[in-house]
Amino acid sequence: MDPRLAADLDDLPQLLEAVRRRTAALARDVPERAVLPAVPTAPTAPTALTGSAGSAGSVGSAVPVGEPAPPPERGSGLHGALEEFTARWEPAFSSSTGPRYLGFVTGGTTPAALAGDWLAAAWDQNPMNSLDPGGPLLERETLAWLRALFGLTDAHHGVFVSGATMSNTTGLAVAREWLGERAGVCVAEDGAAALGPVRVLSGAAHSSVAKALSLLGLGRGALVRVATLPGREAVDPAALESALREAEEAGAGCVVVANLGTVDTADFDELRALLALRERYRFWLHADAAFGAFVALSPRHAHLVTGGGGLDAADSVCVDLHKWLNVPYDSAVLFTRRPDLQAAVFRNAAAYLGPLGENPDGVHLTPENSRRLRALAAWFTLRAYGREGHREIVERCVACAHRLGAAVEALPGLRLLAPVRLNVVCFTLARDATGERLARLAEALADEVFLTPTVHAGTPALRAAFSNWRTTEADADRVAAALAHALHSL
Repeated sequence: MDPRLAADLDDLPQLLEAVRRRTAALARDVPERAVLPAVPTAPTAPTALTGSAGSAGSVGSAVPVGEPAPPPERGSGLHGALEEFTARWEPAFSSSTGPRYLGFVTGGTTPAALAGDWLAAAWDQNPMNSLDPGGPLLERETLAWLRALFGLTDAHHGVFVSGATMSNTTGLAVAREWLGERAGVCVAEDGAAALGPVRVLSGAAHSSVAKALSLLGLGRGALVRVATLPGREAVDPAALESALREAEEAGAGCVVVANLGTVDTADFDELRALLALRERYRFWLHADAAFGAFVALSPRHAHLVTGGGGLDAADSVCVDLHKWLNVPYDSAVLFTRRPDLQAAVFRNAAAYLGPLGENPDGVHLTPENSRRLRALAAWFTLRAYGREGHREIVERCVACAHRLGAAVEALPGLRLLAPVRLNVVCFTLARDATGERLARLAEALADEVFLTPTVHAGTPALRAAFSNWRTTEADADRVAAALAHALHSL
């Protein structure tokens, strides 16, 4: 055994304790760290490629620029690697687990989810095959808990995937197979060309939908943007019906992507209206509820995903757990009513995997043949905090968004571009709202808050998305104060 590896094995308890201390320090300090630290651009001394075991070698003072150095010939052991990471890379990392990282829709990691993720790495299970049953059984229980949280019945079968993009891709792959079933072809065997024309209709589809269509051979051009309601990102049901009628007359197979929590304004399509249309037109209904599904936990907002039969009436449902469930990247789920079609797409024929069976293993249900036990972090946080704990996170985030929205309305230099409907605040400068000026504003805020840019209804804007378990109204007030200060300097 390599002497450095043998030494690390002998010292593993003490080394893991050092990692625990670093992690505890991060958890303690992250609320006051710069949210988006500036990464040094000056070259630094390269890391030494040789060194004795237990020595970090020559460590540069900051993240290096230019071409990365070649890998070290002799390692420094875990202690040396930890020292180098702490000195060089840790200062450059954003505080993405902190309470004022409001870019994208990024949760954090609850204490229980962190413990689950550590144990997932320690046990290093591949839960994709029931020949080794422990991991798959834990995933089955976790998926059952998630089904109950989101108001889904046992008619929906779930699988873990890496994120919303892969969840949407998997759901649309099943939809593609359903279109083939209706047309009397097997797309999994004959290819997408056997389908003929396909239209994927949506009002304000997430960018991952077009990416998925490209990957699935349907093409980005299959995505048809349907008109939305005036001043909204929710699809106009009358416009959608017109698009469905046109597709039917053209002989095109149809998929409708319902958006339950849009990127810019957290708007929701009216599920009841979409399901009523499905009574008159045949289409696959895929619900992109990446973060919107979590409103099912809040009595005040649950109606957004329960109308007309709710999420359970959809043919497939995307939910992203590393958003509002606050588990670590990467973790999402895809639920569908047609696991048989899902297995037709993703089945993996290999003798060592055994037969497909009536209840296919995970290896037959997603693009991945192997992966880590993503479910363990979700199991831990659900077991630790239950429905009530996660409901409180959702409702607190919504309250924080409304508080910041009110503050934005009160600042003379800013204006809201949409009402605060849920957990997203979309705003711009009151005058000269150019992308360049907004980028300068975001840069001036970087120590206190991370916001991401967008263009809403043709206007450059910034958006703050609240989904972190640590965020409080005091953080919303700090963001508002930082905005006021930055506006003055701008």
